[in-house]
Amino acid sequence: MTEQDEPETARLARRFIAAVEAGATGDALAAFLHDRVEQHELPNRLYPDGVRRDRAAILASAEKGRGVLRSQRYEVLDVIASGDRAAVEMRWRGELAVAIGALQPGDVLTGQFAFVLEIEDGRIVRMRNYDCYDPFPR
Repeated sequence: MTEQDEPETARLARRFIAAVEAGATGDALAAFLHDRVEQHELPNRLYPDGVRRDRAAILASAEKGRGVLRSQRYEVLDVIASGDRAAVEMRWRGELAVAIGALQPGDVLTGQFAFVLEIEDGRIVRMRNYDCYDPFPR
């Protein structure tokens, strides 16, 4: 199946990932998000207790991310879509723009990520992120 043959939810997920990878913020990112969007990022190395975000917090986090990362790349490994849901598995790589702990600008973080999106009215209304970072010095 080519990307053009995928369900619309899968195509929306791919467009969303491309926008995030390109550093979309503000209206460019908000166009993907339902007014009632909820994001739940499950516990991981950066957020040991996990984090929940509403629309405003997602947009604020994207702005903050622009200052933390020089660039990021998502390699989509698989997209599974059914009805109003899409699950995406990907490999992530981000180059730091600032020092974080023992990491310096230019250092690269990597990880295996997945998320499940629920779509309503053509926009993301719920998102669950499973971000599994590869080991890095603290």
